[in-house]
Amino acid sequence: MELWQEMLRQSVDSAKDLVERFGFDKEAAEKLDKFFHIRINPYYLSLIRYPDDPIWRQCIPDAIELQDEKAPEDPLNEDADSPVPSITHRYPDRALFLITSQCSMYCRFCTRKRKVSDSTKINAKYIQWGLDYIRAHPEIRDVIISGGDPLMVTDYALERVLAGLREIPHVEIIRLGTKMPCVLPQRITTKLCKMLKKYHPLYVNTHFNHPWECTPEAERACNMLADVGIPVGNQSVLMKGVNDDPDVMLELHRKLLKMRVRPYYIYQADLTKGTNHFRTPVRVGLEIMDKLRGHTSGLAIPYYVIDAPGGGGKIPLLPQYVLGRNGKDIILRNYKYEIYTYPDVEEAPLEQHPVEHKYLRKRQNGRRKPVPVTEVQEGTEENNQLQRVPVEQTGK
Repeated sequence: MELWQEMLRQSVDSAKDLVERFGFDKEAAEKLDKFFHIRINPYYLSLIRYPDDPIWRQCIPDAIELQDEKAPEDPLNEDADSPVPSITHRYPDRALFLITSQCSMYCRFCTRKRKVSDSTKINAKYIQWGLDYIRAHPEIRDVIISGGDPLMVTDYALERVLAGLREIPHVEIIRLGTKMPCVLPQRITTKLCKMLKKYHPLYVNTHFNHPWECTPEAERACNMLADVGIPVGNQSVLMKGVNDDPDVMLELHRKLLKMRVRPYYIYQADLTKGTNHFRTPVRVGLEIMDKLRGHTSGLAIPYYVIDAPGGGGKIPLLPQYVLGRNGKDIILRNYKYEIYTYPDVEEAPLEQHPVEHKYLRKRQNGRRKPVPVTEVQEGTEENNQLQRVPVEQTGK
């Protein structure tokens, strides 16, 4: 048995543990464990410095979870885009592939509670169905292996999945979505890295939310992955009482870069049952982004996104840097709130290509009826409104 597996066996993982170690009321502890299972491995537990600190809030249950009954169990409508139980195919050229329901630490803000910790949700049959589905869909060139946490399976089981994907000619990129470098870095071993190296191009997206998680053990794990040529990115979730502070996020992202981890996303917290107490106003996320840009390296600045409720996908948000137009000039502001003008390039009106005309006509006969470009003339009120659309509304 490897060290990480032995550490898992020593996890806090029952209502009884909550009562004995943290003084929970027995009835409340049982309800919380039933609502969403508890697992906190000893490594992550050791990062807690005091009750209700940013680490505590992520892993220790709170009775407030039981008061949040109105939020959906599947806020991103993943099940509607699941042709087989192990696959979510939402975007044209990529698919999410779930190979386990288990995690080494169950985050209290988890957006996939309906599947995570339930061993009946993923099995060997479903994994084979996933491989068969990907093989049958040549448009899929990018596969994100997730779960649960895919590094909860053994090296042998993981390699079978990786090898199966590499046998599919149209799969170009494989990504592993794992929280292990943060919550149980002992899982990143020399043996694992040697195996992963065989399946390039391979990427890892991990999940750090607070600077206290950037420990020497975590740094060693991330360096081991980087040393075998695996780019590592980070996806954080913006959470009240954890990282809803520009200085905390700045420190986190600077530490991640030192660990050779590239900040990739900050997610607005999803509308998941039992997690509403973590949500912050979108304004907070925009203020954090505003205080990152220009104040640190561009390498340390992730995208701030909302994963649209109902399955709309990730929508990036930015502070408003384009303030408007003055004739042909664009009015901009920088990170110091200094105002600048940029002379835009004037373009001659484009004639509509026959193929474009045919496409627009086809669209107009369907459910949606877009307005052709030629119907919006320069100087009209519609055109003026288009010019004034703020940056964050354009999704750029």
